[in-house]
Amino acid sequence: MAVYHLLLLLSLTLLIPTNSHNITFILDDFPQYSVYNSFLSQTKVCDEINSYETVTCLVLSNSLMSSLASKHSLAGIKNALRLLILLDYFDPQKLHDQTRGTTVLTPTLYQTSGDAPFNLRLVNISSLQSGKIGFASSRPGSAYDATYIKSVKQIPYNLSVLEISAPITFPGLMDAPFSAPFNLTDLLEKAGCKIFASLITSSGVLATYESAMDKGFTLFAPNDDAFKADGVPDLTTLSRTDLVTVLQYHALPSYTPKASLKTAKGPITTMASNGLGMYILWVTSRGYDVSLDTGIGTSRIASSVFDDTPMCILTVERLLLPSEMFNAAAPMPAAPSSVALVPSQAPTTAPLPNVGWRRPRPPMPKPLQLPTPKPRTAPPPNGHDSPPQPPTPNPRAPPPPNGHDSPPLPDPIWPPPIGPFIAPPPDAPAPDELAPGPSDGTVSPVACVAFIFLLVFIIGSILDE
Repeated sequence: MAVYHLLLLLSLTLLIPTNSHNITFILDDFPQYSVYNSFLSQTKVCDEINSYETVTCLVLSNSLMSSLASKHSLAGIKNALRLLILLDYFDPQKLHDQTRGTTVLTPTLYQTSGDAPFNLRLVNISSLQSGKIGFASSRPGSAYDATYIKSVKQIPYNLSVLEISAPITFPGLMDAPFSAPFNLTDLLEKAGCKIFASLITSSGVLATYESAMDKGFTLFAPNDDAFKADGVPDLTTLSRTDLVTVLQYHALPSYTPKASLKTAKGPITTMASNGLGMYILWVTSRGYDVSLDTGIGTSRIASSVFDDTPMCILTVERLLLPSEMFNAAAPMPAAPSSVALVPSQAPTTAPLPNVGWRRPRPPMPKPLQLPTPKPRTAPPPNGHDSPPQPPTPNPRAPPPPNGHDSPPLPDPIWPPPIGPFIAPPPDAPAPDELAPGPSDGTVSPVACVAFIFLLVFIIGSILDE
């Protein structure tokens, strides 16, 4: 019977769906880490955590996190938070098992930033003489100032949240990477975006960019090859107003690094957007590749030139052309071959409505009208097309059983006649819009659950015997 219960439990486990973790939602249930959680959102480190399937977060209490934040800039706090994110799963049992008599060297999220040598991007985990588990930077000579306090939350083998007694740091971790004044055009020119740097300078958009850098700013800079691609319009022929709109379309009024773009859902607003849902971008991601969709075409993010809270500069492979300005010149997509029976419609040159871009749907094919077949009838009994003569009554025939003269039944016709084909009305729904029935090949969840329970019951009965 115990085996039967075990099999039943395993079958129920298979029916439970698994969802990706969200660190900010998880920490919302623990107000003692609200300051830590707030800085995860401000620095966008939360999006980087959510993009990993296996991760361990070392959290700090509100008093420790407030003390750390009061002494350093937001960029330095971001580096400190990244060093507290281990790219491996550690629960309390694994911490004690793997550190017994040895030191574990584990990678961290800080190694993905590229801001420090490789030997400074790791964390040492070791069992101390006091019996506690200590954490320290991989920099030679670093002290184990941070120790394990307690377990906060575990999603087995995916996410573990552990509280530690102090931050993990090393000299220079939270220093500002740029002490000199920041020069955007010089950075763009070194990244191979000289044409774009020249356009933002001559149009005056550079001043708009610089005013947004302290509040939150993300720039998608096309490289020089993007301006030389086939079919790209010459932006120098645009009016100054249109040119400013196109250049503002390449920037976001918020700090949105590549990791945050991968988790973005729905449209994102640009510096050219307004309240009518115009001049927006759509994000598509596949693996590590992230692309921006304008409604006319897509452009892949090529590299990260600068990423330091609250500013991020990314290069893109193609020019971002808003559909509100260039949609009329863009070719319309061809109709699918499955609707070849529908007469072709004249192309329209009217722009799309200014409510955000949506992919056009092909027209629904009209129901196919078939000719109505003639009903099949039996051949005449007299061998020609004249109507058959009524039978001659027999005077000696016995009276009918019902007491009166009922009309004779007609001779059976075989095969039975087939009625005419009735075409569906014009407003009837298409076959793909009808509700799925038992013949569509799908199996209901109730049937799946019933089958699993039946299978478990049969196996349990066999094992009990």
